[in-house]
Amino acid sequence: MAAPTIITITFLLLFITSTSATGTIGVNYGRIADNLPDPTKVVQLLKSNSINHIKIFDTDSTVLKALSGSKIGVTVCLPNEQLKSAAADQSYTDNWVQSNVLPYHPSTIIEAIAVGNEVFVDPNNITNFLVPAMKNVYASLAKNKLNITVSSPIALSALGTSYPSSSGSFKPDLIEPVIKPMLSFLKQTGSYLMVNIYPFFAYGSNSDTISLDYALLRDNKGVPDPKSGIKYKSLFEAQVDAVYAAMDALQFSDVKLVVSETGWPSKGDSNEIGAGEDNAAQYNGNLVRRVLTGGGSPLRPNEPLTVYLFALFNENQKTGPTSERNYGLFYPNEQKVYNVPFSVEELANSPSAVSNGSKTEVATAPEPLPSSNGNVGHTWCVANGNVGQKKLQDALDYACGEGGADCRPIQSGDKCYNPNTLEAHASYAFNSYYQKQARASGSCDFGGAAYVVTQPPRYGSCKFPTGY
Repeated sequence: MAAPTIITITFLLLFITSTSATGTIGVNYGRIADNLPDPTKVVQLLKSNSINHIKIFDTDSTVLKALSGSKIGVTVCLPNEQLKSAAADQSYTDNWVQSNVLPYHPSTIIEAIAVGNEVFVDPNNITNFLVPAMKNVYASLAKNKLNITVSSPIALSALGTSYPSSSGSFKPDLIEPVIKPMLSFLKQTGSYLMVNIYPFFAYGSNSDTISLDYALLRDNKGVPDPKSGIKYKSLFEAQVDAVYAAMDALQFSDVKLVVSETGWPSKGDSNEIGAGEDNAAQYNGNLVRRVLTGGGSPLRPNEPLTVYLFALFNENQKTGPTSERNYGLFYPNEQKVYNVPFSVEELANSPSAVSNGSKTEVATAPEPLPSSNGNVGHTWCVANGNVGQKKLQDALDYACGEGGADCRPIQSGDKCYNPNTLEAHASYAFNSYYQKQARASGSCDFGGAAYVVTQPPRYGSCKFPTGY
């Protein structure tokens, strides 16, 4: 890719600053780990990266104190295990507000309270406590003259139907007992529905029918909705609109929606299709660009999107598959796992990030060959020329040595020796290793020296294999 011209950058800046429906990006700050930095350092990390909104999963005093005076808005949570008590007696929520909100707000800007989290899938059968608990929390806030939004994050699995988007509907057994009462409460209080949306899961379960480009918000031909006629360009937007359609079906079209969690893991187990650093960088980067420079969803084009990425850090004590511990935008040492811009200014000043949101966007990317039906579904691994000669050489040495890549074609006089550049040779070696590993998640990384592409790369006349 040629370096962007001054005209390109100026146009991008004008486009971003002139967009009237700019959305909001926040980040979930989970702390199920034993190696995270002190909250005071975390606040500085947030500020230095232009992250102005966060969501936490409790009301930890050290976190709320650290946020004091930071001008960072925070959503706090009343945990699931407290819902029964909160629903039973308003005196409980009175005390909870007295202990967990009043000591900090407004020096710490508490924007919203999430009452529970994904309550409908909690194994403890606490669904019936949700709306009464929300009402009691709201009443306790009103008693103290606090104008703080009350909502509750639901999982996308609360939908019984999500495809096509126009047919979105809630599960029938949830509608009368909890969905309608909750939406009515949200409407009456001017609140919004929080929804946790993860295209990663849908893609992993349906990678034979959902394209990776569609899941990662990359350029693609789109998926038409046969009922509405809308052509969706991303799975994320299609899932958002499925929730809107489900609310419309219940006559709650005036309730807004906030995406309280979404993300993509940078690592996963071998059976977690799509998990990987480059995919995570592209999903989050492209989503941030979409939110900050676009309007709303196709069904709500005039409602700017508010999206909270998951998560701030990799959390080493989370249980479950490898992906659960690798959703972080940052390592515990505060270094970025990959580069994602968080503000319109960063987008304007980082044209490469705007291009695909990835840390691996390079100014001299290999020229792709025209795609053909024979290449559908294939991926290749190429070198990231931005990491520097030493890192690239070390990675090349590993690939051709311990890694077992077939490096014979890049030897002097052989068919892929020319062009005789480190990046071209490293790309061939990295791809050989990647294909021999059956394109397994994480096998195209080399410490950030490589990334995955979906078009066959070309250096000179050298053809890169798709398998061994």
